[in-house]
Amino acid sequence: MGFPSNGSAPDNRPFKFLIYGRTGWIGGLLGKLCESQGIDFSYGSGRLENRQSLEADIAAINPTHVFNAAGVTGRPNVDWCESHKVETIRTNVVGTLTLADVCRERGLVLINYATGCIFEYDAGHPLGSGIGFKEEDSPNFIGSFYSKTKAMVEDLLKNYENVCTLRVRMPISSDLSNPRNFITKITRYEKVVNIPNSMTILDELLPISIEMAKRNLTGIWNFTNPGVVSHNEILEMYRDYIDPNFAWKNFTLEEQAKVIVAPRSNNELDATKLKSQFPQLLSIKDSLIKYVFKPNQKTA
Repeated sequence: MGFPSNGSAPDNRPFKFLIYGRTGWIGGLLGKLCESQGIDFSYGSGRLENRQSLEADIAAINPTHVFNAAGVTGRPNVDWCESHKVETIRTNVVGTLTLADVCRERGLVLINYATGCIFEYDAGHPLGSGIGFKEEDSPNFIGSFYSKTKAMVEDLLKNYENVCTLRVRMPISSDLSNPRNFITKITRYEKVVNIPNSMTILDELLPISIEMAKRNLTGIWNFTNPGVVSHNEILEMYRDYIDPNFAWKNFTLEEQAKVIVAPRSNNELDATKLKSQFPQLLSIKDSLIKYVFKPNQKTA
């Protein structure tokens, strides 16, 4: 096929990235990162489900790597997917598989920003145990249609040796004005649950994903900071660093279930594999302080 083996050193050709998801949060941040690092990049104009448009993009741009940050998560949240199942399948299943297949035909590594919201705490991975789900574990959460489609696609993509699947969870960035930011979401909710979860600090992890592309790493990766953090722990940091008058109310999962359409995933992912490649990777709480709360600090 001509694409590099997993983890092989890149050839001497300058990097050129083709990014899908220009209008999305992660896609936009990726473009800014490429600009700051002096990496040549272009955004794809093709629709993921339209094979010919993807082939035209690749022919015109001639990239060294392709990044997929396009997908349907739903607006304002994943409950949208419950009533828009065909649209969700078209992008998250048909589109992602089509892009992976086109990239494979052309010998290109595809960095695919996927989700870790395909697991939930269970008897083998109890809440608070520190036992996280590993890359080789099979998804056990299909409570939402969004998660169901993502679990299906992850399983199928295992057969594509050119794909690097990054399991992102509850993404957070230093931009606290962004409505997609997990911190921004929970500060605006009337009530929040309080459950420890693995999460992804984009300011730290998106540059790592670019480095993963440069190293031609493929396969499935838990793309979260090591450890877990709860909703209340984040909101306590928000109060301590940003707004000393901030207050919030908790409610139970049972109470939450009455105001959402589909259940939500809660889990811990084991980040050992990622940490072994990137030893500098900070724990979730340290990363939150360094990349999110310190830069935004308003309290004395």
